[in-house]
Amino acid sequence: MTEPFSQPSAPRARKPDWIRVKAPVGAAFAETKALMRRLNLATVCEEAACPNIGECWTKKHATVMILGDTCTRACAFCNVKTGMPKAVDRTEPQHVADAAAELGLEHIVVTSVDRDDLPDGGASQFVKVIEALRRTTPSTTIEILTPDFRNKADAAVASIVAARPDVYNHNLETVPRLYPTIRPGARYYASLRLLETVKRLDPSIFTKSGLMTGLGEERLEVHQVMDDMRSAGIDFLTMGQYLQPTPRHAKVAEFTTPATFSAYAAIARAKGFLLVAASPLTRSSYHAGDDFAKLRAAREAQLGRVG
Repeated sequence: MTEPFSQPSAPRARKPDWIRVKAPVGAAFAETKALMRRLNLATVCEEAACPNIGECWTKKHATVMILGDTCTRACAFCNVKTGMPKAVDRTEPQHVADAAAELGLEHIVVTSVDRDDLPDGGASQFVKVIEALRRTTPSTTIEILTPDFRNKADAAVASIVAARPDVYNHNLETVPRLYPTIRPGARYYASLRLLETVKRLDPSIFTKSGLMTGLGEERLEVHQVMDDMRSAGIDFLTMGQYLQPTPRHAKVAEFTTPATFSAYAAIARAKGFLLVAASPLTRSSYHAGDDFAKLRAAREAQLGRVG
C-alpha cells in the first residue's frame, strides 16, 4: 500500500474559531456507526475524516462509500487510503439499501473510491446500488457522487444516467491551475465534460459539483470555474474550506472567512445556479436531503417563471 500523499511533514495551521466542531458523541451516533459495521459498509464520513460526522451521524445521516475503502489514486487533499483495492463485494448494493431502510432515509448520498483497476471504473456497482434502493426503499431519493471514470467516462456515465439517480454529483475540487499538484490523476476539462454529458443525456437529473477553498486559488480563478460550471449546465454548487487531514497532505494556504464564502455564494447565484451552499464546513453531502428539497422547489419556481 502506498501513502495517500507525501510531502515534508510540517505543523498544521491552527484552525480559526469558525471552523471548529464538537467531537462526535451520543447514542444515535453510536447506532449509526454500529449499523455501518454490521452491514460491512464504508462511509466517506469516516474515511475522509469529515468534520461534520458528529452532526450528521447523530441525525442518522451517513454518506455510503461503495467499492471498498481503498482508492487507486493519491490526491493531495484526500484522506482515503491508497493501494490495491479488494474484489468488488456483490452483496454491497443490497447492504446499502438495507442501511437506507433501517435509517429511514428520505434522501441518500452514495459515493465511491476511484477504481481505475475495473473495466468500467465501478459504474456498474453504482447502477446496482440505485436498482437495489429503488426496490427496497422506493420513496428514497438518490444522490450519487462519482469519480471521473478516467478513460471510460462516456459508457460509464451513460449507464448510470440510464438508472436515473435524482442527483448526479462529481466534484471539480479546485481550479485548473492547481490540478497537477492537488488532483494529479484527474483532468479538469474531462470532469466538466462528464457533468455536461449527464445533463445532455437526461436534463431532468440535477447536476452538482463542489470546490474546496484555501489551497492557493485566486478569486478570479474561482469565478472562472463558476462560469465553466454554468456552461456545462451544473445546477448546484457547493463550496467549503479545505482542511489538511495529516501533515503528509497538501497544506492549507489560507482559511477562507465566512464573509468571503457569502460573497462567493452571491456571485454564484448571480451566475444562475439553482442552488448554492458555501460556508467553511460545507461538504458535498452536508444537509443533502434539505438541499434536494430546495433544488426541486427552485426548479419548479424557474419553470413557473418560464411558463
